[in-house]
Amino acid sequence: MTSMPRPKGRPPAPRFGAIDLGTNNCRLLVASPRQDGFRVVDAFSRIVRLGEGVTATGRLSEAAMARTLEALSVCADKMRARNVTASRAIATQACRLASNGPDFLARVERETGLRFDLITPEEEAKLAARGCTDLIDDGAEGVLVFDIGGGSTEMSWIKLGPGAPETMAWTSLPFGVVTMAEKHGARDMDRAAYDAMVAEVAARVEAFAEAGPMAPLFDGKKAHLIGTSGTVTSLAGVKMHLPRYTRREVDGAWLTASDVARVSEQLREMGFDRRCAEPCIGPERADLVVPGCAILEGILRVWPADRIRVGDRGLREGMLIELMEDHHARTRRG
Repeated sequence: MTSMPRPKGRPPAPRFGAIDLGTNNCRLLVASPRQDGFRVVDAFSRIVRLGEGVTATGRLSEAAMARTLEALSVCADKMRARNVTASRAIATQACRLASNGPDFLARVERETGLRFDLITPEEEAKLAARGCTDLIDDGAEGVLVFDIGGGSTEMSWIKLGPGAPETMAWTSLPFGVVTMAEKHGARDMDRAAYDAMVAEVAARVEAFAEAGPMAPLFDGKKAHLIGTSGTVTSLAGVKMHLPRYTRREVDGAWLTASDVARVSEQLREMGFDRRCAEPCIGPERADLVVPGCAILEGILRVWPADRIRVGDRGLREGMLIELMEDHHARTRRG
């Protein structure tokens, strides 16, 4: 079928690119704005484990940097091929922790042309929450948005009411699935070791007192959780018995607290080899999903909510929304 030519005088729709370089994953999203949000034009995700070993050595390893550079070259090629109008690339916990993180990002710019912002934990938490606002249930009075990353876990408590949602508190915990796996071991874990990990997380979450004013909403069942991480999407895929991971099936789905407890225990009991064979986990996540489950259960122990909304989205979507808003504002001024 021959495509219809674009009417003369109508400029091509702008395209925006967002790259999220985390401790475990490298992710790209290219999108064009639409009246109701945006349309995804291209996407890319690869597990690079950039932060592998950083907690022990304080440095990014040569092997991890090589894996990451290869993935970022793919991202740069895709954005050029898609004629991206404006873009933003961010780096998070691994590059924040590593003594050679800034040097690596300078190398990335020399070799790929991609310029990265090394963002703060506060901006990371706010971007993750911004990317998930349309997952908030209309009947809720508050939500806790959490992003369990490879090297850190960001949480934002948001109050709802007249006007725009308001972030009441946020925190960044200095651990994620990679760092917890390296600390505790995760290929095979008995129940006592798992419970100890949950208790460790809960103690750190409970120590953050600034979110205290939100507690009545959770106690009164007026709030729910939104999870944006691979841990939560994997849990949802396993719970649904999906033969292969499919974003459209998972994004926006709901889990209950009992679902989380049941599937988490199921994954722990599987052992490493069976998790490798699970289609919604696979070999690349088989040693990371159980620490992620422990982090989630630790959060639920302190902030109990029976409903958890699953989001296959987060930092990239938050960046895209901000890029499009900035473009719209400049267009109106111009």
